[in-house]
Amino acid sequence: MPDPTESAKPHTGNLAQRLWFVFVAPYWYCERKWRARGLALSLLVLTGAQVGLSVWGNYWNRALFDALEARSVRGVAIQAGIFALIFTSSIGVTAAHLMVKRALHLDWRRWLTDLLTDRWMTDGRHYRLRFSAGLHDNPDQRIAEDIRIATDGALGLAHTLLYSLLSLGLFVDILWNVSGSMEVPGTNVQVPGYMVPLAFLYAGIGTGLGWLLGRPLSRSTSALQTAEANFRFGLARAREHSEAIALTRGEGEERRGATERFRQVGRAFDRQSLAFMGLISFTTGYGSLLPVFPLLVAAPQFIAGAMTLGVLMQAAHAFQQLTSALSWPVDNAAGIAVCRASAERVLSLYEDIGELDSDAPGESHIERVVGDADALVLKDLTIADASGRIVLEHLDAEIRRGERVLLWGDSTSTNGLFKALAGLWSWGSGNVVVPGRSTLFILQRPYLPEGTLRGALCYPQPPDAFGDAAILRSLELTGAAWLAPRLDEHANWEEILAANTQQQLSFARALMLQPEWIFMQEATDSFNAVGERAMFEMLRRELPATTLLTMGLHAGLEALHERKIVLTPVLETKYLREEPAVATTGSGH
Repeated sequence: MPDPTESAKPHTGNLAQRLWFVFVAPYWYCERKWRARGLALSLLVLTGAQVGLSVWGNYWNRALFDALEARSVRGVAIQAGIFALIFTSSIGVTAAHLMVKRALHLDWRRWLTDLLTDRWMTDGRHYRLRFSAGLHDNPDQRIAEDIRIATDGALGLAHTLLYSLLSLGLFVDILWNVSGSMEVPGTNVQVPGYMVPLAFLYAGIGTGLGWLLGRPLSRSTSALQTAEANFRFGLARAREHSEAIALTRGEGEERRGATERFRQVGRAFDRQSLAFMGLISFTTGYGSLLPVFPLLVAAPQFIAGAMTLGVLMQAAHAFQQLTSALSWPVDNAAGIAVCRASAERVLSLYEDIGELDSDAPGESHIERVVGDADALVLKDLTIADASGRIVLEHLDAEIRRGERVLLWGDSTSTNGLFKALAGLWSWGSGNVVVPGRSTLFILQRPYLPEGTLRGALCYPQPPDAFGDAAILRSLELTGAAWLAPRLDEHANWEEILAANTQQQLSFARALMLQPEWIFMQEATDSFNAVGERAMFEMLRRELPATTLLTMGLHAGLEALHERKIVLTPVLETKYLREEPAVATTGSGH
C-alpha cells in the first residue's frame, strides 16, 4: 500500500485535508495498522451498543409509564427487572468503551509522537528550525501537549459524532411513529410525525446561534495555548540558565519577564473566557428548555386522549435524543475549538520541519554532500547568517586525510563554517563535500546528559557501548582519571563539573569513538598553554591517522597544526539575496 502522505504537499489544501493526509490516513497503514484497526472496530461496535441501549431505554420508558398509568404493581416490578439489565449492560459497555478508547488514543498518540520526534530530531532539524520562518515556537510543547490534546479530542469528537448519527437514524423513526399527526389550526391539513420537523427546527436554530457564538472560541483558544507555551518555556529557560542568572543578579529581570509573559496568558485567558461566556450562556438556556419543550408540544395529544402517558414520555425522550444528535455541532463547539487549535499547532510544526529540506525556487543554499574520497572539499563557499547577511564568501579549500589544519578567523566566520560542515547551516551558497568517514564534532562545551557519568561520557552511544577498560584508559589519557570512581553516579554533570573537566571528557569521548575526522571549535579554551599542548600531542599519538580541524582565533593554536587557512572577514555589508558584487579578494587561502 503506498504511503497516503505521498500525494500531500505541505501547506496545500484546507486544514481537514492536510490533517487527514498527514496524521490520520497514514496511521491506518503504519506498521501497527492491525492493532489500530482492531481497536477502531471495537470502538465502533461498542458505540453501536451504547446507541442500542439508549433505544432499549426509550421503549422501557414507555412501558414503565404505561404500567404506572395502569397502576399495575406487576408491570412496574417487571420494568424494574428490565431496568436492572439495562443498567448493568450500560455499565459494562461504558467501561469497555472507555478502555478501548484510551488504548486507541495512547496508540495513536505514540505513533504521532514518534513521527514528529523522528522528523524533529534528525539531521539537526531541531537546531535549524530555530532559525527558519513559520509558526513552530515551543516544538517540545507541541509534541508533548498538543499531540495529546489533539488525539484525545479527535477521538472524543469522532465517538460523539458517530453516536449522534446512529441516534439520528433510529430516533427519527421512533419519534415519527409515536408522535402521531397534528392538525394545523384553522385548516383540515394533518401533519404526520409533526414532532420530527419541530426537532429539526429546534436543533437548527440552536446550532446556528451556537456556532456563531462559538466562532471566537477557536481563535482565543489558539492564542491562549501559545501564551501558555511561552510562559512555560520562559520558566524552563530560567531553570536551565540558573547559574548565569544568579551570577549576574538577573533574578529581577527574570521575574519581570515571567510576569509579563503571565500577563499575556491572562489577556488570552480573558478573551477565551468572554468567548466561553457567550457560548455557555446560550447552551445552558438551550439545554434547560430541551426537556420541557417536547412535553409542552405533545401535551395536547395526551390531553385529547390520543396518547397514553407512556407514549408521551417516549415521544419526549425520543425528541431529546433526536435534538441532541442534531445539536452535535453546538454541543461540541468548545471541544472542536480546542482540538482544532492543538491540531493546527502540531501540523504547523510538521510542515515547517518538512520545509527545512525543501529547495525554495530562486533561493540559493549550501550544497552539502558526502563524498567517497578521503578529503574535505570546499568550493566557492559563501555563508550567510539567518537574516541573509554574508559573513564568509568565496572560500575554496581542500583538506586531506591525516592533516592537522587550523581554520583561523573571527568567531562569526568560524561558527558559520563549523555549522555548515556539520550540515546544520544551509544559508549561503557553494559546495561542501565531506568525507564518507566517521566524524566527530567537538564543541566549546560538550553536551553531558543528566544521568550516570558513564552514560554522559559514552554519549551518543549507549552506556554499555564501551567496556570499563576503554573508559578508564580514556579518562587517564585526558587527565580525568579522578572521575573513575564516580562512573555510575547519577547527577547533572554540566552543573557539577568545571569547564576544563568537561572539555577533558570531550577528548575522552574522541579516544573511545576513534573517529577518522575531528572538527573542533574552541574546544581547548579552558586549558592553559601546557595543558592544551599536551592534549594535542596526546591526540597525535593515540589517533595518528585522524584528521584534525581546529577553528579559532588563539595565537597558541598555530604551532600545534601543520597548516593554517585564514578566513578573511567580509568588510563590506552584503546580503545573500542581492545581486552578486565583484569580489576583490578571496576569503580563504
